[in-house]
Parts: sequence; C-alpha cells; structure tokens
Amino acid sequence: MQENVARADRSRAIPFNAAKLDRLMEAAGLDVLVATSKHNVQYLLGAERAIFFDYMDALGVSRYLPVLVYPKGAPEHAVYVGHRLETHQRAVAPPWVAQVRTESNGSIDAITRAASLIRDAGVPLKRVGVEMAFLPMDAGRALSDALPGAELKDALLVLERLRSVKSAEELAKLKTASELVIASMLEVIAGHGPGTTKQQLSDALRIAEANRGLTFEYCLLACGNSHNRAPSAQRWEQGEVLSLDSGGNYHGYIGDLARMAVLGDPDAELKDCLAEIEAVQRAAFAAVQPGAMGGDIYVAAERQLAQVSQRDCTEFLAHGMGLVSHEAPRLTAKGPIPYDDPDARLPLETGMVVSIETTMKHPKRGFIKLEDTVAVTATGYEIFGEGGRGWNLGSSAL
Repeated sequence: MQENVARADRSRAIPFNAAKLDRLMEAAGLDVLVATSKHNVQYLLGAERAIFFDYMDALGVSRYLPVLVYPKGAPEHAVYVGHRLETHQRAVAPPWVAQVRTESNGSIDAITRAASLIRDAGVPLKRVGVEMAFLPMDAGRALSDALPGAELKDALLVLERLRSVKSAEELAKLKTASELVIASMLEVIAGHGPGTTKQQLSDALRIAEANRGLTFEYCLLACGNSHNRAPSAQRWEQGEVLSLDSGGNYHGYIGDLARMAVLGDPDAELKDCLAEIEAVQRAAFAAVQPGAMGGDIYVAAERQLAQVSQRDCTEFLAHGMGLVSHEAPRLTAKGPIPYDDPDARLPLETGMVVSIETTMKHPKRGFIKLEDTVAVTATGYEIFGEGGRGWNLGSSAL
C-alpha cells in the first residue's frame, strides 16, 4: 500500500446517523453525496479538520479541497480524499471510511481522484449531490467531466437536516464552547477599566479564549452611546456601557454569546433596559420544548417585546447553530442573514440547538444585548453558558 494511503479503522462506528442520511438522500433524489466543505467533511468523517488547513484554503496555484463521497445505502464504498499534508494526521487517528486517500495537491486532482474511486466501486451515479456554495468552479467542471451524464444537485439542505439534531458528544462541545466564551468575557470585563480601547478589549478577548482552548472567531463590541461594533480606537469610559458579542469554537462547534458590562454602578434606567431584554429572552426560552413549533419561539418573544419601553429600537432573533453559526432549525425569513424559515412550521426536536438574542439599540444609552445558546431537551430546554447575565462591572483602575 502506498505510504500516503491511510488505513481506515473498520472498528470505528459511522459517526452520524447513516439511516437518516439515506432517507434524506432518497427524498432529495440523490444517489451519491459529495461533501467538500470543511464543516461537513468534519461531520461525516467524524475526525478533526486537517491541521494545516484549519485557518486557510489557499495553497500555491490552487486550494485545499477535502472530498468525502458517500453512496446512498452503501457506506462500505465511501471514499475520503485529502491533501498529502494530512497523511500523518489520518494515520494517527484513522477514520471509519473504507478508502482514505491522502494524495491530492489541489482542487481539481482531489475531485477527479474521488470521482475515479467511486466510479470504480460501481455504485449508481446518475444523481450526485454536491455543496454548490463550497465547490470551486474548476472542481465542479472537473467533476462533471469525470461523471458524464450525471446530474449535479445541491445537497446543502440534505446535509443541514442531517446535522440539525445534535448527538450527546456534539451537545457537550457546544456547552463547553459556550461556557468558555462566557468565562473569557467575564475575565476581560473584570480586568479592564476606563480608557481601554475597543481594539484592546477585542485583543484581550482573543487571548482569553485561546488560553481556554477555543479558536477565536470574532468579537463584536460597542461602548458608550455608539452602536458601532467594530474594534477601534474608541475608549470605554467611566459610566459607559460595553456590549461584548463573541464567537469562539471548540473543536469546530461554536460558542456565540453576548453579555453586558458597565464602568461604575448601573443606574435605574440601565437596570430596567437589561431587565426588559432578559424578560424577552426568558419568554423565548419557555417556548423551547420538543414537539413545539419552531415559530412558537417568535410568538412568545413578540408578545414580550410589546411590553418593552424601547420597542421601536429593540430586535429579536433566533437561529439554529452548531458547526455553522446559522443552520437548522431555520426559524425566520426576516433576519439579518436571508434564508427561508421551514422550521417555523415544524416541531422542534430533542437535540436541536438555538441561539436566542435580543438587542436594544438605545438612542442615548448605547447597544444593549443578551445572546444565549439553548438546547432542546427531552423535558424542555437547557441554557449553555448562563453566567454573567446582569450588569458586569469593569475594573475601577485607571
């Protein structure tokens, strides 16, 4: 066997619900699934992403393109084609896939190798599901050339439905990510005082998350009466509010939460504003339970929003999350990121995870927001990372 062909671990169980995937593929009219996004390859492979390509894709004159091919009803013929630079990683932790070939150098050779291997397996190849948004044009053309007569269909929703209900292991990672993001935020708030710039706060949060084993993704932050959430030279001063909204992932699973702080004691108006936001959050939480329609979350939130004093500048959003920050369940077609809302009319299922967020863009007091991660449990819901929900106090040190 070639040195760069890893031996699959046949003793490893398939890490996802293969029967569910087969049903989804049948309903979508797919014979074969070709996954090429790093998040879906990670999910289907049941293994960590390639170390060298975790932060980038560009390489030389091409790009990294992991390819996992799954034939409906025939997991024994699954194929994974990775880059040569991940050979050692796959040897240390062999995945379940029957053929693991770490031989590719770029997008075209990766997809053509995968097509050749699956074609040799003799499985039906008339209808091929691909990730249209994650398949480079050169690789898409090469796949069409390698499989003449095959119809390429978008499989994004098939893969999203497969991931919509999280396993116990996935839920544990999401909970850990959420708790570590909150701990990082509280550390940064307590350790910084008047005169700290937003850029310094963002940099400090990056370090705090990294020190806890998270991969820092972003920090959106606003202070004073400004609603601008980009890191900048603006300073956080005495008496001003601070909004921290950060995403940090733990082994690919995202912790995305928002908390508030103030320099000095919060006055009555600030306490009332945050209490109103908290009431909307709690109303939305109460609607999260298995069997309830996804849209019930919005119904409950809107009812409570009607009582908010700053209703005209207060917004509510709920969206699914996991390996991707906006994934199923999809609950609204009117959010900041456009997509359809099929799950508003479908029952929530145990194991789904929803981000619930209420934002008040107060004209005088600034940006006030809470965002929480909520998992659907057999008996209702569980909040991941519940700490720091009130007005957290910044350092008094100058």
